[in-house]
Amino acid sequence: MECAVGIDERLARVRERIGDACTRAGRDPAGVSLIAVSKTFPAEAVSKAYAAGLRDFGENRVQEGSAKIAALAREVSDARWHLIGHLQTNKVPAALEHFDVIHSVDSVRLLDAIAARMPGNGEVHIFIQVNVSGEASKSGVSTSSATDLIARARDTRGVILDGLMTIAPIEGGQTAAHRAFGQPRRLAEHHGLEQLSMGMSGDFEA
Repeated sequence: MECAVGIDERLARVRERIGDACTRAGRDPAGVSLIAVSKTFPAEAVSKAYAAGLRDFGENRVQEGSAKIAALAREVSDARWHLIGHLQTNKVPAALEHFDVIHSVDSVRLLDAIAARMPGNGEVHIFIQVNVSGEASKSGVSTSSATDLIARARDTRGVILDGLMTIAPIEGGQTAAHRAFGQPRRLAEHHGLEQLSMGMSGDFEA
């Protein structure tokens, strides 16, 4: 997401690319959600993106995102905020207060922390992060351990499991991205999960 003049045109181009990719894959573009990653961008940039029609915004860090969300609470009241970065257990209360969706749940310990700090009858939507590449630099549960974490998430109070999240390898281009995205897709289908959080600026078409 960029804050310079022309966001409408750039957004239109991204949506056109999504449409073209969906045509090649035989998918309905309406089934694809576009999340504008607003990390490091000021609140006014989010305002411009919101005015251009975007409603889903992703933040990497709880502290930065929480401040931005609070500042924009009235202006973008129907925006949906996604925490896409790693979540530490000590940041869970702030994450639950400000974010609608947590994309990076990767352990039973984190699930338990979410349940323990969930206010009243509150709920939060989550994705389980799967590390399909095995890269040490990436968070996420292994594919072999994902089944147990999926079952635990489904039994965790206040948690609504939307699907799986993964990040493609840095190296390998579209071919590596296709392989990386195929594993969680098959795993999600096996467990009846309908949503997949994956694809960034350089590989979302895969």
